[in-house]
Amino acid sequence: MKIHFLGTAAAEGFPNAFCRCQYCNKARELGGKNIRTRSSAIVDDTIKFDYSPDSYMQALRDNIDYSLIEHMLVTHTHSDHLNAADLECRREGIAHGLEHPMHIYGNDAVMYHTRKAIGRFEGARYAFHLLRPFETISVGDALVTPLLADHDKMETCYLYAVEKNGKRLLYGHDSGWFPDATWTWLQGKQMDCAILDCTHGYTGNARDRNHMCIETVLEAQREFRNRDILQREGKIVVTHFSHNSKLLHGEFEEVFNPAGIITAYDGLILHI
Repeated sequence: MKIHFLGTAAAEGFPNAFCRCQYCNKARELGGKNIRTRSSAIVDDTIKFDYSPDSYMQALRDNIDYSLIEHMLVTHTHSDHLNAADLECRREGIAHGLEHPMHIYGNDAVMYHTRKAIGRFEGARYAFHLLRPFETISVGDALVTPLLADHDKMETCYLYAVEKNGKRLLYGHDSGWFPDATWTWLQGKQMDCAILDCTHGYTGNARDRNHMCIETVLEAQREFRNRDILQREGKIVVTHFSHNSKLLHGEFEEVFNPAGIITAYDGLILHI
């Protein structure tokens, strides 16, 4: 399974275009892995998580052919994760040479906002799938289970467990400490890779709500071991970083490398 990280920032990007704090200024100065766009990732070139406002630029930057995407798993409708109107660029008469629809999966709010933006073009180019928590579905040659996140009390936000070609992936953000039902479902699942939210730096709270911090990620790693959720050689990857974390890429690596946790950056490609 190939995982391509398109963006690894929280909602405001890193640096925030409007911000002159020392961390945004330092990120601009250093460049490279410190420049982060809004979060998204692609699995095996055909399954995309979310459609951020930076998706078009990410495709150009990483030379990605979005016409290959067959399935899009949307975590929730916050503006940094779903720019539904931009998907109209895939409709007939605008995009040519497409032979398959893009299947869009998500909660009720995702269905409403996406169909409102592009639903009049439903048919050959789009297909919509309403998901329910913990109900496993077939997504092409993968099995996908939407799990509950702790993120927005006014929306049913999803994490995703993906099983494909004998490999298991947890796409685990946006979320703080997982709800009990999600921990119960994950028990003994032996994931090969878990991608976790690390929006915040150090907060002093090992079980943060809404988003994870450094302490929450490290606590989650211990919980994974206790519950047999991750393979012995399984990877934990952190992403979705905010400039308010007050840490740059190298500083996150200094924190997480000793724990064997990978700090994602825009353009990172992992194979599991």
